[in-house]
Amino acid sequence: MLLKAQIIITGTIICIIILAALAAPIISPYSYDEANFSNTLKSPNSKHIMGTDQEGRDLFSRIIYGARVSIAVAIGTVLMALIIGTVVGAVSGYIGGKVDEFLMRIVDIFYSLPDLLIIVLFTLIIGKGIKGIVISLGLTSWMRVARIVRGSVLQVKNYDFVESAKALGAKPYRILLKHIMPNILSPLIVTVTFSVPYAILTESTLSFLGLGISPPESSWGTLASTGWQGMRTFPHLIVFPSLAIFITALSFNLFGEGIRDILDTGNINE
Repeated sequence: MLLKAQIIITGTIICIIILAALAAPIISPYSYDEANFSNTLKSPNSKHIMGTDQEGRDLFSRIIYGARVSIAVAIGTVLMALIIGTVVGAVSGYIGGKVDEFLMRIVDIFYSLPDLLIIVLFTLIIGKGIKGIVISLGLTSWMRVARIVRGSVLQVKNYDFVESAKALGAKPYRILLKHIMPNILSPLIVTVTFSVPYAILTESTLSFLGLGISPPESSWGTLASTGWQGMRTFPHLIVFPSLAIFITALSFNLFGEGIRDILDTGNINE
């Protein structure tokens, strides 16, 4: 029952965050980029529940709009990593031999490189903004997906129904798509849920360092970076964006753990 409650609670939080991001123009009480210099650096109050920033902009509205950027980066990164990793892992595991050895050496090379350094280099080459960050994160986060898919394919390809498909003359791509891939969705789903918080935290780190989203767009990382400069005098500027990052990352991690446990045990009542 605790596992079921964990999934329901964290899943509800995730849905609320995503819906809030999608409905930002509707639910935001103020414009996220409308400055009001007569209302700067106000602490949380009845009109601005999270206070205002250095330009008098409502922090709550900016956090809601920041969710759109952070979630968009996370989804784009996960999709890119999922596509690259699935293709590499499936081909490597199914074909085997020298192809498997070659592809896994490429994975090992990427794993041996420091993630943040490579992401920063890619970001500087490709450029800042959502597109640059998504490509940078996607190119440096597909390796785990590739290894998980490879391991799953190595296991499933020896099952009787796959051998039967081979005996009937089915082509390799058809065997992969119709017989193998549907049977390795469980580990992929779990991998996706764990990859989302990684993407959000990495984007926040880049934005905090000034290498992420550029104004006038804002993400939780840029808000935290701006708030850090005045955290002693105006702590609300960094507390609320940091809480948004923390709650989202924690929810996805706990949700992923719950899904993994259910798939491992096959019992949602535990």
